[in-house]
Amino acid sequence: MHSNLYITDTEAHSGKSVVALGMMQLLTRNMRKVAFFRPIISTSDADARDHDINLMLEHFKLEMDYSDAYACTLEEARALINSGQRNMLIENILQKFKALSGSYDFVLCEGMDFLGKEGAFELDLNAEIAANLGAPVMLVASGAGQSARAVAQSLQMFVDRLTSQSLDVVSLIVNRADLTQAEKEEIVASLKMPEGQAAPLVYAIPDEPAIGKPTMGDVQKWLGAEVVYGGNRLDALVGDYLVAAMQVDNFLGYIKKDQLIITPGDRADILLAAVASRLSASTPDIAGVLLTGGFQLPEELRKLVDGWTATPVPILRTDAHTYQTIQQLAQLHGRIDPADLRKINTALGLFERHVNAKEIGNRLLTRKSSRITPMMFEFNLLERAKSNKMRIVLAEGAEPRILQATDILLRREVADIILIGEEKAILQKASELGVDVSGATIVNPLTSEKFEDYAATYAELRKAKGVTLEQARDKMADPTYFATMMVKKDDADGMVSGAINTTANTIRPSFEFIKTRKGCSIVSSVFLMCLKDRVLAFGDCAVNPNPTAQQLAEIAIASARTAEVFGIEPRVAMLSYSTGGSGKGADVDVVVEATRIAREMAPDLALEGPLQYDAAIDPTVARTKLPDSKVAGKATVFIFPDLNTGNNTYKAVQRAAGAIAIGPVLQGLNKPVNDLSRGCLVPDIVNTVAITAVQAAAEKAAQQ
Repeated sequence: MHSNLYITDTEAHSGKSVVALGMMQLLTRNMRKVAFFRPIISTSDADARDHDINLMLEHFKLEMDYSDAYACTLEEARALINSGQRNMLIENILQKFKALSGSYDFVLCEGMDFLGKEGAFELDLNAEIAANLGAPVMLVASGAGQSARAVAQSLQMFVDRLTSQSLDVVSLIVNRADLTQAEKEEIVASLKMPEGQAAPLVYAIPDEPAIGKPTMGDVQKWLGAEVVYGGNRLDALVGDYLVAAMQVDNFLGYIKKDQLIITPGDRADILLAAVASRLSASTPDIAGVLLTGGFQLPEELRKLVDGWTATPVPILRTDAHTYQTIQQLAQLHGRIDPADLRKINTALGLFERHVNAKEIGNRLLTRKSSRITPMMFEFNLLERAKSNKMRIVLAEGAEPRILQATDILLRREVADIILIGEEKAILQKASELGVDVSGATIVNPLTSEKFEDYAATYAELRKAKGVTLEQARDKMADPTYFATMMVKKDDADGMVSGAINTTANTIRPSFEFIKTRKGCSIVSSVFLMCLKDRVLAFGDCAVNPNPTAQQLAEIAIASARTAEVFGIEPRVAMLSYSTGGSGKGADVDVVVEATRIAREMAPDLALEGPLQYDAAIDPTVARTKLPDSKVAGKATVFIFPDLNTGNNTYKAVQRAAGAIAIGPVLQGLNKPVNDLSRGCLVPDIVNTVAITAVQAAAEKAAQQ
């Protein structure tokens, strides 16, 4: 079930406001709490409210603040992008969006406006935002004056750009096009969609001039004009403009229906003729009169107009001269004002007649998006850690990258951080780096009041190995051993190390006294592989060189559990150079036996083996090699037969596909301990701490 939808268009003035209005009505009819969100708005005027946000909030009486309905202005977005901070822009949008999605049943998103100058930039940015919000897309296009074939060709180009980012295009709305059912079917049939993605629902909404035309009220607001007369008639639609500068007898011959007559304010003759034309049944009905130049009406003329029982047309006045006024009006386009119930009802009626709301609703409620971008995953990871803060101890407290990561973790309130090391040295290094770690707890093992207790505990746990108390004290002087013992004694919920220590030094203490949990005879690992459009779990790529069939089965089940903890639906592929019975050999036999054992241990787990990597990940290959499998072609957890294969494969995917590899995430221990790469960057440390915190929260929840 989707909980959001992203509406974007293909060009300026394609009518996405009408579609947004119709979709909001559909959603508010079926859901209790619906929010409206625009990632980027065009206005940079602090006093001006975004038109579409204002429309939705006022008409549907949405219970949300205006400031929560958008992330930033176009000016702010450009500044971030131009300064190389595009990721910061997306993160800011995600933060605002997540704040809404946590409080509402559904968030209807409307993309940034096409301003007509940088269409490719706007479309690509809209696509990137929709991808990171995990939102299916409703694409709105103008079909005015185009054949069905031309519309289809135009739509294909935009669909290709959206689906190239693995976006789910739910529906295509062709505005201002009175297409027949056969023509709509022609468009659907001609669209080429990616493998496995259903064709979008296609609807056509015919042109309705009453929606696209501005009203006299729009003109008044746009120009900041004064209403001289006829304030009760500002809903009159303006279909065209006529500049009147000729003699009255010539002017009358140019009048057409719904025209706005524009004339200098000192042309009393034109004004009187225009008003008189509205009273005559033999001339077309004009929309109103706009007087330029800021001239006041002569007193005698004002008395004459005042004497009419009701002024038949609205009369406006602006200080700008005629040419300047025409230039301004050229930029005015009809909008749906919250107070204009006529336009609103016209738009909703059109939408209801030409868009099958039930079909749209079913598509949104039954199609679950599998789209997860790396930024989405990382953002959700931090949010999950923040929701249940854990105490994470970092054994290498004085390491610069650790301190920089600590500053970030504390600012974002991801976890309560404990730094191991000498306090003066840590604070001095933090000062040199310009980071703030004052919110962290700093523990020096050698001066800690718990040092003796930890040493005694270690000696007791390892006495079978001949460890003496003196030897135990030497071990507890080691920051990694001390930090791991903090986790053992429940003085911390998880531990992270490895920025300057080897993997062996990091995880050896946990092998000695954290131990494996029930049902696990070994500790293993997974890498969370953040690809362009999904997150996969690869195991074991860091710990066990040549696992037995039993161990391989345990790795599979542990990896599936880890994937589930991080929001990945586990579908486990037991990898081999054989798919099904296509190959023979001792290595294949191990995978076959591991698959059998794993199925016995976890009968409800979606698991298949042996599988080759291409059959596990590619639906087309899967249909050929293993057509009836529930895992082949859509696996999310990949279990490699040995460390040589797994380690090289994860690095190949990382480099060749530009994937972000988060890990290794250790699994199978009673409490979470995780290892960093010695070449890790600050964001890697932040992610690993968040992962450890999420693991710790899951472990605690399982024990309750």
